[in-house]
Amino acid sequence: MQLKDKVAFITGSASGIGKEIAIVFAREGAKVVIADLNKEAADATAAELKATGAQAIGVGMDVTNEDQVNAGVEEAAAAFGGIDILISNAGIQIVHPVEEFTFADWKKMLAIHLDGAFLTTKACLKHMYAQGRGGSVIYMGSVHSKEASLLKAPYVTAKHGLIGLCKTVAKEGAKYNVRANVICPGFVRTPLVEKQIPEQAKTLGITEAEVIKNVMLKETVDGEFTTTDDVAQVALMFAGFPTNALTGQSLVVSHGWFMQ
Repeated sequence: MQLKDKVAFITGSASGIGKEIAIVFAREGAKVVIADLNKEAADATAAELKATGAQAIGVGMDVTNEDQVNAGVEEAAAAFGGIDILISNAGIQIVHPVEEFTFADWKKMLAIHLDGAFLTTKACLKHMYAQGRGGSVIYMGSVHSKEASLLKAPYVTAKHGLIGLCKTVAKEGAKYNVRANVICPGFVRTPLVEKQIPEQAKTLGITEAEVIKNVMLKETVDGEFTTTDDVAQVALMFAGFPTNALTGQSLVVSHGWFMQ
């Protein structure tokens, strides 16, 4: 069990990629904190994990609210005796051309993806540094941390920004044996992506099938979606890596959509 007794704080983990990471981490022995905007869903996911014999709690939290973030992290640390792993995963998607994007939606996107990453990192680092046993900070980036797509200006901007934050945390955290890395998935067929298919079809004036084939999966080597388990296995590798040899890095998991 690679993560035996490690405490993993995972945002946006009541569904999608975050939930899959929580399941994989619990299977590997981690004590899992399901942090989500929807407290009821967070508690339900924690209950599912506990039914398998895992240790888990649910925490309701808006990642853009500093007080809620701090309270959620403190609750988790008190329950499980610290924080060893942060998965900053919470995110949303809004698609429009730049000239039609409202400033309010731009700010909302950056707040959730970047402010949320900063606030949860700050709150968790305090515990990782004090504990003296190191830690791992993992940001959920995207192929859009490396590449751009139509209609996604704030999302692309925020995901690029996570790489900068990661590199800084990697440098500052090294003396405390805290690593920081970014996972950059391609399209994963989560509820977030399902919602985008009809939206992009309408905006681009094409069918939903064409959005999938000619927009989302066009640049992959095999026309396949990345799976939640693909992403969770990379998160497990980053979380369980034993030294500072693997820090400040970003790994693309996209069926070859973007190749470095």
